[in-house]
Amino acid sequence: MDEVLTIAQIEVQFKSEWVLVEDPHTNEALKVQSGRVRWHSKDRDEVYRKAIELRPKRFAMLYTGRMPENTAIVL
Repeated sequence: MDEVLTIAQIEVQFKSEWVLVEDPHTNEALKVQSGRVRWHSKDRDEVYRKAIELRPKRFAMLYTGRMPENTAIVL
């Protein structure tokens, strides 16, 4: 997957999945706008393991679905 995709394309193509994006292009607020999808899965841990294996220099981890109710996000 060497093609650069926009965030909209990523969200449509990988609906409700965790996505590893290499060399993400971001806006001023560091929100991902586009990038190269290196791996995707419904299993978050699988995507984290792949990130460790691939060791990209710059990457973002995205979830393209809706977070379940009562889910806490820690930044």
